[in-house]
Amino acid sequence: MPEPKFNLPASKLPVHKHGDKGDFRESFHWRVSRITAEFVEGFQFLFDFKKTVTFFGSARFQPDNSWYQEAEKLAGLLAKEDFTVITGGGPGIMEAGNKGAAETGGESVGINIQLEKEQRINPYVKRSIGLHYFFTRKVMLSYSAWAYVFFPGGFGTLDEFFELVTLVQTQKINAGIPIVIVGRDYWTGLLDWVDKTVFKKNLAIDKEDMKIYTLVDTAAEAFNIIKNCQPREEF
Repeated sequence: MPEPKFNLPASKLPVHKHGDKGDFRESFHWRVSRITAEFVEGFQFLFDFKKTVTFFGSARFQPDNSWYQEAEKLAGLLAKEDFTVITGGGPGIMEAGNKGAAETGGESVGINIQLEKEQRINPYVKRSIGLHYFFTRKVMLSYSAWAYVFFPGGFGTLDEFFELVTLVQTQKINAGIPIVIVGRDYWTGLLDWVDKTVFKKNLAIDKEDMKIYTLVDTAAEAFNIIKNCQPREEF
């Protein structure tokens, strides 16, 4: 079997159709090598950005949505303080974050995903990387920032929120890193369930675990928490 040669970065390696007979790229060894190369490429890309905030939220929100507008406003405030805004590079809240940073003259970064039907990268991304694997992209977004902001969103946003909270809870990420959730009307029901059912009724978490995240309602409140955040030590 031919040995894979990485004369291209991981994001430029050819995409093949599953089930191709005799294709060495179907092998376990090739896949492991490709995953390794993609992690290396991703971390090298992120290393260039020293003061960063990652935005999460729904990809469905349009510019007339109030949370889109708050995300754009927060990104602008952060850009004025020389923060780099990192998103998944797509539409909705991601676009709002990149737009707010770019139009304020700040650094606007997108960590995109390569799909057979390519995901649209929003026009406000100044620097980007396209990754093949969703799990690699998720790790890059989870380890990309000094602070994290979650706006209202769907299953993907909730998954990313709980993963980051778990990483802090298990001390895989520094407990001093701000995790800010924006939107009382959206988040209060979920947080009440965590308090009453997960903690008080079942004792499945500690009371201190609910201090990992902070709930706010506006871009200004989020900015006041994030503006004094410290560099993360483990990165």
